[in-house]
Order: sequence, then C-alpha cells, then structure tokens
Amino acid sequence: MFRFLHSADLHLGKPFGSIPDELRGRLREARHAVLDRLAAQARAAGAETILLAGDVFDTETPSPAVLRQALAAMAGHAGLRWILLPGNHDSLAAEALWAGLATSRPGNVVLATEAAPLQLAEDVVLLPAPCTTRRPGRDLTEWMDAAATPPGTIRIGLAHGAVQSFSEDGGAGDVIAPDRAGRAGLDYLALGDWHGQMRIGPRSWYSGAPEPDRFKHDASGRALLVTLPAAGAEPTIEPVETGAFDWRTLALDCLAGDEPSTHLAALLPAGPARRQSLIRIVATGRTRPPARARLEAELKAIAPEFALLQLEAQELVTECESEDLDQIDRAGALRQAAELLLAESRDDGRSSGEREVAREALMRLFSYCAAAS
Repeated sequence: MFRFLHSADLHLGKPFGSIPDELRGRLREARHAVLDRLAAQARAAGAETILLAGDVFDTETPSPAVLRQALAAMAGHAGLRWILLPGNHDSLAAEALWAGLATSRPGNVVLATEAAPLQLAEDVVLLPAPCTTRRPGRDLTEWMDAAATPPGTIRIGLAHGAVQSFSEDGGAGDVIAPDRAGRAGLDYLALGDWHGQMRIGPRSWYSGAPEPDRFKHDASGRALLVTLPAAGAEPTIEPVETGAFDWRTLALDCLAGDEPSTHLAALLPAGPARRQSLIRIVATGRTRPPARARLEAELKAIAPEFALLQLEAQELVTECESEDLDQIDRAGALRQAAELLLAESRDDGRSSGEREVAREALMRLFSYCAAAS
C-alpha cells in the first residue's frame, strides 16, 4: 500500500493586487501557512509524501523571502517528503528558479524536473510531466505511455495542465489526454492547474487549490488523500480540508414587493466565521428603490464583520413608481430631481445606457436620502 497527499496550485507569493490593502496581507500569509496545514493532514493520515502538481509559486521569479520561507516551512516537517513539479506559472523556463531550488532545497524536498521515472518506494514509481514553458503546446504526459516499470509496480503520474479547454489560462494546444491514466497504465494521475477539485476518472483527479484565491470555483480549500492498495487496484480518494478562507458566491433572487434585506440572514454565515469569509452576493430579479436602498445599507453596515462582502446588482432591475418618490421628498428641489430622473429612466427615446444612468442616479438619490434620515 502507498498513501500520499495530492495538492497543487499553492501560488505562493500571489500579490492579490485587486484586493483591499487590509486583506491582502492576510491572504498572502494564508497561502504560506497552507504548507503547515498540508503537512498536518498528511501526518494525521499516516502519509509520508506530499505531491505538489505544479504552480507552487505564483511567478517564475518569486522573491527571496517567498522562496526561502517556503523551503524553511517544508524543512520544518521532518519525516515528510515534498515533491515539487514545475507548473505553467513556475515552469522550467525559469532556469534561475529551479537551479536555485536544486542547490538550496532541504533534504526532504524533491524536484520533479525531468520527464523520467522517479522512485518513491521499492515498488512505487512517479512519472512526472514538468511544464517546460508557460504554454508548452503539446501533451507533456504522452511519454508516460511507453515508460517501462517492473511488473507489480505502482505507477503514479504527476502533471499540470488542462484536460479540456477550461485551463486557468485558456490554453488549448497543450491539452492532456483525459484517458491518459488508462493509456499509460497509471494507478493514479495527480493533476494541477484547475483550482477547483474535480474527478476526471476513477484514477485521475484535480486536487484543487489548497487555499482559494478567487470566487470562480466557489469552494473551500482542499487537497486529496490518495491510498493505492496495490498495482492495478482501485485507489481510495478522500478530500481533506486545508483552506483558511472561504470564498462564496451567494444568489439573492428578488421579487417585486419583497424585502431583500430580510433574506440576508439566511444566506450569510454567522459569528466568527465571517472574518474568514469572502462573500459575493449576486442579486437578480426585481425590486423597488426603497427596498434596494435598505439592502445596500444593511450590507454596508455588516461588511466590516467579513473579510470581504460585496454586492453585484447589475442584473437586479429596480422598478420605481411615482409613490416611491415620496420617500425622497414630497416637494422641493430633491423631489424635482427625482421626478426628472424617473422620467429619463422611462424615456424610450433615450438609449438603454442613458436610461440605466438615470436609474443608477435615482438609486443614489434614494440611498443618500435613506442615510440622511
């Protein structure tokens, strides 16, 4: 039996440039700390090997601090073996990176930088497919089909790339054959590149990123605990939790006459979990301006409790009636401005863009008046 932890796409050193400054540092630290969480899961399961299927680093030129601190973290887990595969973000084209790793790596870190069998145990062989460049333009796992190993050997493939055109970078020329495990007689194919956990077949999996970095996959960080009983036997795959932050997209479907803010409590996590949650609320349907203003005010009030809380309301249609304007004012300059904006938002002689600008301006007026009252 051979048991190991399969992970990928750590993207150590990711800058998170589009994230608010206050949160950026926490997310970068969480990526570094995931090394300790991977090690803890491996130890708890009795696994001595951690396969990292590419993109350990976010760029081909990680800073000395990112590089040295990552190696120090791995070295600190004596008894565990870390196997690093070059991915598309940290490919072999980064000669200085991999040459530096070769001379500075601790003894428990193995670099899978050659497309050649790598002995993991007496009857276990790893067949790695390191990324030669960011977009190699060919299936780098093809060599595994003809790789000879002694009878009864457990064969594990390790690769980084897409099996469809869903690659994180949209590449299409370097698609990995989805049936590579069967073609090459692999007991398991450990894949990286897709940041969400995905089963390609009984012997082929994407582990997903151990620490999420976007809303795209809408899942917590995980790795895979893989147990191979013997050569040719069906592997046992167990997802394990590794993420510190939770990225979620929540749907808020609004009906005209509803009060959207009342549905928030059922959607959102409560208590201390909010500090570790990045939430994107996608509002759709129809609502009235006062209700939308109350929704936005409620979100603004509770947003500081979350790592990130944002509203996307491009698909939320705001229907305003004349009586709604009474909540702005019954007379005077504000009322006149509101009536003018309402008329412009309904004017079929104007472009859709101009009508949308008028609707948004009217909503800003509602929000301003709600905050001032």
